Amino acid sequence: MTTFAPAAGAAPRARMLSAQTAIEFRLQLRNAEQVGLTLIIPLLLLFFFNLPLLYSLGVSRRIEFVVPSIIALAVMSAAFTGLAIGAGFERKYAVLKRLGATALPRGVLVAAKTLSVLLLEVVQVVLIGALGVALAWHPHGNPGYAVVLVVLGTAAFGGLGLLIAGTLRAEATLAAANLVWLVLLFAGGIAIPLSKYPHGVASVLQYLPSAALSDGLHRVLQDGAGIPLHDLAALTVWAVLALPAAARWFRWE
Repeated sequence: MTTFAPAAGAAPRARMLSAQTAIEFRLQLRNAEQVGLTLIIPLLLLFFFNLPLLYSLGVSRRIEFVVPSIIALAVMSAAFTGLAIGAGFERKYAVLKRLGATALPRGVLVAAKTLSVLLLEVVQVVLIGALGVALAWHPHGNPGYAVVLVVLGTAAFGGLGLLIAGTLRAEATLAAANLVWLVLLFAGGIAIPLSKYPHGVASVLQYLPSAALSDGLHRVLQDGAGIPLHDLAALTVWAVLALPAAARWFRWE
């Protein structure tokens, strides 16, 4: 006679990570309105940012700057603002409280949410690149470097967003995430090139994660430069600091 006995214990972390990532990604797709805005708004910005100078400067000159900027903006918006606000309200409505009663570690939850956003960004980058090519964009450099920048940028922004969402109330997260997003947008070389700032100010702003991501993408895709070591190092530092901090101080409720 065969006796069946339960094997109590948590699943391996790799299995928990893959399962939770799949769940988080499906939950994102269920929010059709938010996904639509996430995908469409960068495309609209890419199109309209080129309209004023289409005839005065030529499409190629304008588009070569705008496409890397829009990619950086899309990554920052999805991985920082979107993730922070979404997780913040999940805490408020006790969605995460139930996960806290399971064997799922906070670090796995942080990693899964970040990876799920990265999957959505793949679609974003493909759509932005396709529209850019349609508007006469001619990317330069090694696309592999751009991929590494996007991955590191997602890790850095995801960690920062979840750090805010896991420590502040939902309403405070909403305000803080949007305020920080505006600061990073205008001080981080996305909307305004760092070359427009005084040298002393630019030398400090270049270490912001948005500046590192934007500058790295411009160096690779616009200028055709080699490995952007400075930008990769800056994003790595932000990711290494932000993700463990989010996992350490993230509160389920």
